[in-house]
Amino acid sequence: MREALFIKKNKDRWTQIEQQPASDPDEMATEFIQLVDDLSYAKTFYPTSRTTRYLNVAAARIYLGIYRNRKEDSNRLGRFCRYDLPRTIRRYHSVLLLAFILFMVFFAVGIFSARRDESFIRGMFGDEYVNMTEDNIAQGNPFGVYQDGNPVLMWLAILKNNIQVSFLMVAGGVLIGLWPLNQLVTEGVRLGAFETLFAQKGLAGDFVLTVFIHGTLEISALIISGAAGIIIGKSFLFPGTLSRLEAFKRGVKDASKIVVGLVPVFITAAFFEGFVTRHAGMPVWGKLIILLGSLSFIIGYFVVYPIWLEKKGGRVHA
Repeated sequence: MREALFIKKNKDRWTQIEQQPASDPDEMATEFIQLVDDLSYAKTFYPTSRTTRYLNVAAARIYLGIYRNRKEDSNRLGRFCRYDLPRTIRRYHSVLLLAFILFMVFFAVGIFSARRDESFIRGMFGDEYVNMTEDNIAQGNPFGVYQDGNPVLMWLAILKNNIQVSFLMVAGGVLIGLWPLNQLVTEGVRLGAFETLFAQKGLAGDFVLTVFIHGTLEISALIISGAAGIIIGKSFLFPGTLSRLEAFKRGVKDASKIVVGLVPVFITAAFFEGFVTRHAGMPVWGKLIILLGSLSFIIGYFVVYPIWLEKKGGRVHA
């Protein structure tokens, strides 16, 4: 192959590697192998050309990048939390916003429906649960449902359920995103109806201060899980410049990163629900510290930090 044809055939890929180097170690290794193959070919057929020198420098640059990353292998979890997960989240901020808006719209629908039709709440939660809650309210212990059972067993049971729901929402993304969309709608309506059950008894403020001790993290993680499922459906329906299969594989990989990153959030939310929410009589300032601290973490880590990281390290491409 003539050198001019060799350059023409590979120039675009070399330029992309030089201008947009991969941050993922696996992608970086793949680019390095491709460059080494090109360099070997160039050394064989054009040993003294500028092309060979260019490829040698480019391969050396990636090698040094891989070597630097090897120093971080001992703290791969830290690297995942500090860089990989926030960058992935930033690529899909628009999807997270869509999931949040959808949830809040149907949260409002749940409130409106429950206020217009008294049977709506019973239809959502069943007579037994509603009767129990009303009895607790009449006895002056409206949140007594959170005080039943062993807190450790309650924590583990809630954690298992929340993680299971989260993973199912993501897995349901293979149905072109319809399942996570349906779950976001359903959970939004349920929360709206649940809030109305207490608001009708004059306990709207107590509901927020008590239930959202754990609910701030739990509901936020639920919305983000729904967004992760939508990402999978979106990647298949709108592959962009990639092949449909490659876009789908990338969507599954990114969604999996997000849902794995949510596990600590679910652990903390379940801990709050099992051990803290049951103390409904704790001071308001204590509840506010937990609630506002949880909200600050969600906004800081999933919204503000990814944007800051993008501005610091360059554009994050979807």
